[in-house]
Amino acid sequence: MIPFRLTFEPGTSLYEQVVYAAKKALVAGQLRPGDPFPSVRALSRELKINPNTAHKVVAQLVQEGVLEVLPGQGTVVAKRQAPTRAERTGLLGATLEELVVEARKMGLSLEEVRTALETQWQRLGGKPK
Repeated sequence: MIPFRLTFEPGTSLYEQVVYAAKKALVAGQLRPGDPFPSVRALSRELKINPNTAHKVVAQLVQEGVLEVLPGQGTVVAKRQAPTRAERTGLLGATLEELVVEARKMGLSLEEVRTALETQWQRLGGKPK
């Protein structure tokens, strides 16, 4: 079973989408240090992607220090420090871009978007800052 969700989006490479989803799962706490990560074969089968793409994803995450390969144990989430604020914020980039594009299409002002965001934040249990 894949420990993260993936929604295939047209216009972005599959490879980038899977890397992003894995990093997001780590930041969100769905993946914890030491947790097993699916093998290339499992990733390919579960996500229905080419094995070469799955291999490229795992290789990229290992190179970035997100994953580590342990002989005899397989690939696991690396033991590393908690994600930085910049890493957490960076993962929101694409989502925020979509929000801004939609808000502009609807003719909303920045203040209207802020108000809507604060309303949703509070509705979902966030405290105002």
